[in-house]
Amino acid sequence: MTTMELYLNERLDHLGIVAGVCQEIGLAAWLDTQDPGNRQQVSVGTATVAMILNGLGFSNRQLYLVPQYFANKPVEHLLGAGIKAEMLNDDCLGRTLDWLYAHDLWTRPPSPSVERTAAQVSEWKSQARQQRPWRLRRR
Repeated sequence: MTTMELYLNERLDHLGIVAGVCQEIGLAAWLDTQDPGNRQQVSVGTATVAMILNGLGFSNRQLYLVPQYFANKPVEHLLGAGIKAEMLNDDCLGRTLDWLYAHDLWTRPPSPSVERTAAQVSEWKSQARQQRPWRLRRR
């Protein structure tokens, strides 16, 4: 008697790096602390990270097609345990966009970890500019 094992192929691509950066800077956690009375299946922070991943996935799709985009992605690995692609529907994402607009979070100062990460990126950029061995010279 042989047992048949089923495998599920899910594409991670570059989204694991982006999700890791979002987790490292605490983006979802910070947004969730701004909305303590959240009653959605997917929190505001998690939905925002999902929209970032969708936007950086080179996918120019409408909100109602986001679950289709995440259908072959390891959603629980990228966004957290218990999150499924079907939960990222246009209703959830639309409410998240409404909440972000209503709370005007784009003008507020980010969390300290975001500021720290932004400072590190600025430092890396300045170091890279100073150490360019490939700088073009005029003749």
